[in-house]
Amino acid sequence: MDQRAVVLPRPGAGQRDVGYLGSGDGPATRLAAHGGTALAQLEYDGYTSEDSIRDSAWALRPIALDDLVESADLQTRVDRKYMVPAKTFRLLIAELGSSFRVLEIDGQRTFDYESVYFDTPDLLTYRAHLQRRRRRFKARTRTYLDSGLCMFEVKTVGARGATVKDRIKHSVQDRAVLTDSARAFLGQTLFSAYGQPIPPGLQPMLINLYRRTTFASPVEGARLTCDVALSCHTERASMHDRGQHVLVESKSANGSSEADQMLRRLGVRPISISKYCVGIAGLHPEVPANPWHTTLGRYFEVPTLVH
Repeated sequence: MDQRAVVLPRPGAGQRDVGYLGSGDGPATRLAAHGGTALAQLEYDGYTSEDSIRDSAWALRPIALDDLVESADLQTRVDRKYMVPAKTFRLLIAELGSSFRVLEIDGQRTFDYESVYFDTPDLLTYRAHLQRRRRRFKARTRTYLDSGLCMFEVKTVGARGATVKDRIKHSVQDRAVLTDSARAFLGQTLFSAYGQPIPPGLQPMLINLYRRTTFASPVEGARLTCDVALSCHTERASMHDRGQHVLVESKSANGSSEADQMLRRLGVRPISISKYCVGIAGLHPEVPANPWHTTLGRYFEVPTLVH
């Protein structure tokens, strides 16, 4: 598998807007002058998920990374995932603007990510998720492409179904390699969580690329990670989302944050979706994929073969 990142073109981001939501100035009315769309001017046709992320990201006040970690460091959390139409997402952020902030690092609010997932040749970890086994896990590297920082991460299932994520730093040059230190960390994590060893034969099986914007509520300690431009890649095929929805993960202590409640009022319900499982299901037609057939058909384009 090619270890180089597939670099996606950045959206036509505008300049910073100074009319923040929740600041007493109403919606960010100056967005239009900077390449964005004012909330009152939205139309369904042609308004994409990347448009929505751009406009929403520059409509809220910023929060620095250190402050976000201090207020919403949720390595153990309850996740709710949603596929939110582009216009509805903009309305969501407008409603949350008085209590939420947007992560900003060096003047940037949307960031490119790459994830490399490790699995066995017969897709043991995928099948464990498909069958909803209690002792399932994911092992991946995550690279923050804008900074070059790379982490090796292991996700397990904790008490009452909560997601537990453990991670260590990883060499960016080896992000498609299960290094000795990553293997040792994975072994320790799996033994601690489940008392089980590492399955033999783990190797890179999928690369996901996407663009992420993070919103956080400093008071509530909740977080929204919002992804667009998702693409999935194997050695033989690639698949892209349709660009009409934002993949929102609401992360909170109890799974019922202000954002979760607002999404319900907007008519958006949680769905079961995993970037890894959807990627494997879409790009490996030989494996069972029943839980994700609807998701694939509704939100993703038909895969294309890599020549």
